[in-house]
Amino acid sequence: MLIAARSRKWPLRIIALGGMNEIGKNCYVIEYEDDMLVVDAGLAFPEEEMLGVDVVIPDFTYLKENRHRLRAVLLTHGHEDHVGGLPYLLREVQVPVYATGLTLGLVRHKLKEYGLELHPDSRVIDPGRWLEIGRFRVLPYLVTHSIPDSVGFGVETPVGTVVYTGDYKFDQTPVDGRPADYAALAELGRRGVLVMLGDSTNADRPGVTPSERSVGAAIAEVIARASGRVLVATFASNVHRIQQVIDASARYGRKVAVLGRSMEQTVQVAADLGYLRGAGGVLVRLEHMRDMPPERCTILTTGSQGEPLSALTRMSTGDHRRFQIEPGDTVVIAATPIPGNEKLVYRTINNLFRLGAQVVYGREAGVHASGHGSQEELKLMLNLLKPRFLVPVHGEYRHMILHRRLAVEMGIPEERVLIGGNGDVFGFDGERGEIISGVPSGTVLVDGLGVGDVGQVVLRDRQQLAQDGILIAVVGVRAGTAEIVSGPEIISRGFVYMREAEDLIEEVRRRAADAVASRAGEGDVNWTELKSAIRDALAGFLYEKTHRRPMIVPVVLEVEQPAVAAAERDG
Repeated sequence: MLIAARSRKWPLRIIALGGMNEIGKNCYVIEYEDDMLVVDAGLAFPEEEMLGVDVVIPDFTYLKENRHRLRAVLLTHGHEDHVGGLPYLLREVQVPVYATGLTLGLVRHKLKEYGLELHPDSRVIDPGRWLEIGRFRVLPYLVTHSIPDSVGFGVETPVGTVVYTGDYKFDQTPVDGRPADYAALAELGRRGVLVMLGDSTNADRPGVTPSERSVGAAIAEVIARASGRVLVATFASNVHRIQQVIDASARYGRKVAVLGRSMEQTVQVAADLGYLRGAGGVLVRLEHMRDMPPERCTILTTGSQGEPLSALTRMSTGDHRRFQIEPGDTVVIAATPIPGNEKLVYRTINNLFRLGAQVVYGREAGVHASGHGSQEELKLMLNLLKPRFLVPVHGEYRHMILHRRLAVEMGIPEERVLIGGNGDVFGFDGERGEIISGVPSGTVLVDGLGVGDVGQVVLRDRQQLAQDGILIAVVGVRAGTAEIVSGPEIISRGFVYMREAEDLIEEVRRRAADAVASRAGEGDVNWTELKSAIRDALAGFLYEKTHRRPMIVPVVLEVEQPAVAAAERDG
């Protein structure tokens, strides 16, 4: 049964269904009495131990149970950690989506892949123009991030204003010439902000995050010096960086081809909507580059995180059917590894070097800048908004604690910086604020077409299979007596190679037979107990001999008496 979040004592409630104590799957709920808004519906990429899992999404149970109160989904920008979970939410809940032009265009393209369409009341929003949604007045305001059309939201309620910063940095020289709307932020601060939900991603980095334009200069220098083909791997959604690669290539007489499905989709949508300038005369199909001199070729590709199936990773292993790395190629990794991806990234880099490519990567190369503000920018946001309460979001626990420390330095009392987790309900009455209750939250694992059917038990089994393999013992027994008719046959996968461990397998076969014989006899046979006896007999023995714990699967086949008699007669 769900824990009710509504309370007359706390008319304004804020809930994070994702995005707290983690990087990814951002999803925040703002409620006033019977009206509810959702801001962002993102996904996260699986951790290393989540074997076989494709993506991780928030638990949307609370939203499904309260769909009658849900007025809209507001989206800050088009990155996967903010919009990637939307198709899974919209399968369950019919609700309008509000977003800027590029964000809504990317979302519409994504929903088509899932056989979904936007709610007919969905709309493109204009930064700086107020919206009336239920009991809320909402102001989307422009911020600078690593994708165009990024916004934050000021949400007016009868008891006070909530500001969700979204992902931001204060870039004074943005690639698209559209800096953050300082005036809107200052005006929200002047009118009074009750609570700020603040991006905490770079709360551990002193100073100011470099401008994206500095990255463009570094990439342009690489392109100018390169004597052969240049490949630039970056996040597919980083339209600003794609723009700068196109501009630099055009400046030095190169054409640009796009490789990787997600990159191709983003470039197509951004170009169609007018968010990529000058692409028409520069972009060519990859096949057209076969007849072009290497010094005239630039390739934009996915794979900056070493994803096993990405274009760059497959090129690094010589497994890409459309493109092969050659000596003299220059590969720019225009991204830093997401925590947990370091091994994959450096494996790809090593493979590229083996193929004779020059690889440009790392912070020192200057080919990547974060889209999130560092400490001085977080302080500036706090100064502009002057919130009564701060709820740090979008960060691991250390980021949230460090964000609190910055806020206290800025004069916000420590008790007004509320540190919570996913599922916590923050209640506000205009003067006070505290964590008042909780709702169901957590992670839902997506594996192929399955949503939520992979849980901790399945993951544990996959980990055991990956570490120690599996051993299957198949035995046929006479119905009613459990007398062995055939077997035991032993099958090993990922545990030992049977031809090289014949003595061990023979002993396993003997012990499985003894376990069956110990329970054979007249009367009913408990098949569950018989399988457990086989498993117990083998588990201890195998650990003693190998110090490994393979998954042991006993398979007991019950053979009816007439069939047994016929088999004995025929043979």
